[in-house]
Parts: sequence; structure tokens; C-alpha cells
Amino acid sequence: MVWSALPRFIYDPPTVTLFFICCVICPMRQILYFQEENTMTLYETIFTRRQVRNYLNSPVPEDCLSSILACVSESEQLSGQHADFKLLPAAEVSASQGASHYLLAFCDSSPSAYANVGFLLQKADLYVQSIGLGSGYFMNIKPKNELKRFCIALAIGKADTPARINESEFKRKPLNRISTEDTAVSRAVRLAPSSLNSQPWELKFEPGKVIVEDAGTGISRLILKNKLNKIDIGIAARHAVLALEHNGNAIISAVPKSDGSKFRIEITYKEDEK
Repeated sequence: MVWSALPRFIYDPPTVTLFFICCVICPMRQILYFQEENTMTLYETIFTRRQVRNYLNSPVPEDCLSSILACVSESEQLSGQHADFKLLPAAEVSASQGASHYLLAFCDSSPSAYANVGFLLQKADLYVQSIGLGSGYFMNIKPKNELKRFCIALAIGKADTPARINESEFKRKPLNRISTEDTAVSRAVRLAPSSLNSQPWELKFEPGKVIVEDAGTGISRLILKNKLNKIDIGIAARHAVLALEHNGNAIISAVPKSDGSKFRIEITYKEDEK
């Protein structure tokens, strides 16, 4: 599979200022996290992202909602996988965290399908926070209708929760617990969110390839292995892809694979020749 080159002007802006995005594409009165002069890419948002649990009682503008849905719906998916998404108002889901909208993911019941959902939703999650909105993953949110193939929900809304300032504010495993190499990819994956903050991944590096492997252990693995661990591996793979692209590498493919009890995502790329 050749990695598709999709439009990135709205939802993966490498150089467009956040002020332009928020005030033209997403005309909110309040820019919650950043200042006018800042530029915030998806990669940069990895280092400031926060799970938001409380939201303001204020709707998200329609232009923002459209760009969020485009971000996830038009994004490249893991090889051989296909997930669908719906962006619903709070009134159309079974529970509420106070957010005005919820991005719902639908997929088949398989480890690769769950990983694909994490891979896609994490791009949307980072995009949402890059434009000054709050977001967070919630398992208790479900659609009132159409439960078939439903997987997980991402809450989206205005919030006054501040973004993190730097890596020191994250509670994560030491880098050497997930990787034998200290690279931009390792540092980005280390900060990926995960269920119960279990961080169930290990990284392996080969020439032109990064492997994100499920390494969940203990009670958290027993609780999460059927679905959430795989979503987490997809989330981590998204961070790896963004770090590779940030360093000028071209992604060729991202393929989920399983050998018995071991699940992994293999990311193949062409190295920057500069």
C-alpha cells in the first residue's frame, strides 16, 4: 500500500498559524490555549495535549465541526482496515461528559480494526486541541441509536482546561521502558495517551521501519487486551507517524500484524535524503 497524499490545508497544517485557523476556519470568541503568534502543528500538539474531562456550556461552531469530521474521515487508515465516524451532539448519545459533541468510531471486531480506530481518532484528537478546543476519550459514551460496530467516543467541546506546557507535566514511563533508542519517534510515542495510563507498547527500530508492539502486562492487560490495548497501540502508531513526518520522512505504509499473542503495527518509511 502506498501512503495516500491527502489534502492537509485544514486538518494537518504544517505552517498555518493557529490564529488564522481559529478565527477564520473556527471563529470562536475565545482561543483557549495559545496566542496569536504561535504555530501549532499536530506534532507539536503531542507535547501539550491533555485529556479534558470538563467542558464549558457553549456550542462548537459548525465550521470547526466540519473540519474535525474531515480530519478523521479523509485521513489515511491502517492497511486493510476501514472505520466509519459520526459526529453527534450531546443529545444523541447515551451519557454526557458535558461536551457539546462526540466523535463516534465504528469498526469491525478485530485487533487490527480497533488499532485502526485509535490511529484515526488520535489524529482528530490532536487536531481538536491544536485549534484550541478540548477533547478526551470516553468508553461510557455510546450512541442512542446504531450500536452495531460502535467502538469508542471522543468528546469535543470548548474548555478552560490549560494545555500542558512541556513534557515534564506528563505522567509516563521512563523512555528506556518503551525503547532502547532515544529518538524523536520514541519521545513522541512515550507521550501518547492510553487506557488507565497503561502505556502498553514497546518500540523496535529497523532500517526504514518502526514497529509499535503491544507489550501490555499484568492486571491492566487482562482488563484491556480485547479492545482498549489495541486502540492504544493505534494511538501510539499515530504519534510515531507524526514524528517521522516531522523529520521529513515519507510514510510508505502502516500495517497491523499479529503473530499468536503478539500484536504490532509496522510503519515503513522512506528516509529524508537531505
